[in-house]
Amino acid sequence: MGSLNKALLIGNLGKDPELRYTPDGLAILSFSIATTEYFNDKSGSKTERTTWHNITVFGKIGQSIANYLTKGKQVFIEGKIRNSSYDDKEGIKRYKTDIVASNIVLLGAKGSGGDNNGYAAQRKNTENDYNPAGKQEDDDIPF
Repeated sequence: MGSLNKALLIGNLGKDPELRYTPDGLAILSFSIATTEYFNDKSGSKTERTTWHNITVFGKIGQSIANYLTKGKQVFIEGKIRNSSYDDKEGIKRYKTDIVASNIVLLGAKGSGGDNNGYAAQRKNTENDYNPAGKQEDDDIPF
């Protein structure tokens, strides 16, 4: 039996996304969303916990949806979890977890942060979007 790496999230953008390009011209769209869960703590008081998720979108899907995403918009994200590490300015190894999105749907009615008229972007061929020129591997993408 194989394995599965899939993430499904519904949350709101914390700020406008950042669109940048690799030297080879691959688009990389980055943004974060907040998800909030509500529960009763040990004393029975209603409590909420907000978790921030880093979202990365590669290729044409990122280019096509970049102008529709703004702070506060509610989105549905489907993708996979990717962990990476890097050395900070002091040489300390840091770890980062991203959701690499393959499907993004803007949610909500007009005036509720999702005035999208049902706009959705979905990756049709994951491998070609990640490596359109056939030169750069996923692990070589700088972020």
